[in-house]
Amino acid sequence: MTRELVWTGFITLDGVADSPGGTEEGHPSGGWVLRHEFLPEMFSLKGEEIAETSALMFGRRSYEAFGAVWPGSEDHAAYRNIPKFVVSTTIAEDDLVDGWGGTTVLRSTEEVAAAKHGDGGAIFIHGSPELARRLADAGLIDRYHLLMFPYLLGSGKRPFSDAERDATALRLRESEMYANGVMKLIYDVPR
Repeated sequence: MTRELVWTGFITLDGVADSPGGTEEGHPSGGWVLRHEFLPEMFSLKGEEIAETSALMFGRRSYEAFGAVWPGSEDHAAYRNIPKFVVSTTIAEDDLVDGWGGTTVLRSTEEVAAAKHGDGGAIFIHGSPELARRLADAGLIDRYHLLMFPYLLGSGKRPFSDAERDATALRLRESEMYANGVMKLIYDVPR
């Protein structure tokens, strides 16, 4: 049985997923999620994801960023002991976060494809837009969970490829519009 690979992220109207939490993440306009009007209901998607997640996957930079915060966060306590995958050619075993569940380092897209064919439920990729783009180009992303914020950043990391290819018509599974202009969009990638 094949496990679903789900990319979940905050994204701007122009498709940028770069630095939603702050400028220290690298983008000069970073922090756009935190500057936006907070409505608890728009984050209900994150609670739904926690219930469905059987493993987490990150690129190296996102693993390091989340690994510095999530192990001690009560909001992310459900993620502490579930399996994690880090896709990186440079991370060393000594760089893995202690006390944050079992972590497997994957060195290639082929190893990600093999992990999808293992036992278990959905694997969620948080952040990691460059990894998401590479895996989507390889046909490995099965679903997108997006919280789209009404910002235009222009430049920045995007989870979607700009390579020329045949169009992919995504199938809308669920959507919701919130009073602050944020939209929840869940799309399946048809196979």
